[in-house]
Amino acid sequence: MKPRVIVIVLDSVGIGALPDAALYNDTGADTLGHIDLHCSPKLPSLTSLGLGRIRPLPNIPPSPSPKALYGKMAEASAGKDTVTGHWELMGIVMEKPLTLFPDGFPQEILTPFLKLNGLEGYLCNQAASGTEVIARLGDEHLRTGFPIVYTSADSVFQIAAHERLYPPERLYKICRITRELLDPWRVGRVIARPFIGERGSYTRTTNRKDFPLEPIGESVLDRVSSSGLPVRGIGKIGDIFAGRGLTHSLHIDNNRQGMEALVQEMETLREGFIFVNLVDFDMLYGHRNDGVGYARALEEFDSLLGEWILPRMGLRDLLIITADHGCDPYHPGTDHTREYVPLLAFSPSLSPRPLGTRESFADLGATVLSLFSLPPLGNGEGFLTIPELIPFQKE
Repeated sequence: MKPRVIVIVLDSVGIGALPDAALYNDTGADTLGHIDLHCSPKLPSLTSLGLGRIRPLPNIPPSPSPKALYGKMAEASAGKDTVTGHWELMGIVMEKPLTLFPDGFPQEILTPFLKLNGLEGYLCNQAASGTEVIARLGDEHLRTGFPIVYTSADSVFQIAAHERLYPPERLYKICRITRELLDPWRVGRVIARPFIGERGSYTRTTNRKDFPLEPIGESVLDRVSSSGLPVRGIGKIGDIFAGRGLTHSLHIDNNRQGMEALVQEMETLREGFIFVNLVDFDMLYGHRNDGVGYARALEEFDSLLGEWILPRMGLRDLLIITADHGCDPYHPGTDHTREYVPLLAFSPSLSPRPLGTRESFADLGATVLSLFSLPPLGNGEGFLTIPELIPFQKE
């Protein structure tokens, strides 16, 4: 049997600004450090693995006997968005960033967008907060029927529409058409942002759907699934990789559902790769500058990790906990932040040790390929091999 490798991405849980953060207006960003400083979340499971040993944190002590390998990773790719971070984790390093539109989309995009989708107009066309833009333009949207088009600091084309005017399937169809239109522009994601409610109380629903640019090269997911091993995606993974390289993809509505789905997969899958994205940290709290909510979400994850996941880990299992970027709720603005990400790697068969500062997120993907005895992709340096994970058994 091959090992069972589980990677959990705590979406946006960065652990301090990267050296080039100033290029992204992110000097001083520190998602986990600031949440710990202001909210002091209780994280006994992560602390026991070695979270407090990655770097000094005000209220998370360094465990005297950590259970995991611990370190942090720098992002080698240009950018700080979800797609770029996840692609690099899976071995695709982006030297050229995805296209950004800080001043809104040009008419070369918007004119065919309207024509191809049979629309008479649009609203906004600015970089904006999703919750703010529906509060500001929701009434006009209902009056005109024009979808709200906006972007952010990431490479995204977001379309917000009330479900009464644009039922999710209609909005998804518009997004699919727009996705094809934007492929030559190297736009990372087209995102459907449905909302409901009436004047003064508009609320985004859980029917969000991402339509990503297809990965620009072979990923770890492609290579593992091509070898015949099962590859499960939980949460946004299927959206981020356009479904490629996954043998099964499961949508979830929140972090708890993601952990429940992981437990179900662990009960049935004995070998292969499980890739989980938990988006609440980013979507519900980081982008909304809600440090208290962020801290509570971390505490919930920590509790479920200790209660549900760690006790189910076998000798041939490896659990890696990391992130894809930062989204510091105490940093000016509501956008992602350019940060290191934590790296915790746990197995009952491993002796803990420091992993230091890794030069690329792709070190994680290189490690996954090494554990499955698959050839490397060319990016990243693995930090673990099968003999280390299973020292007394031959493959």
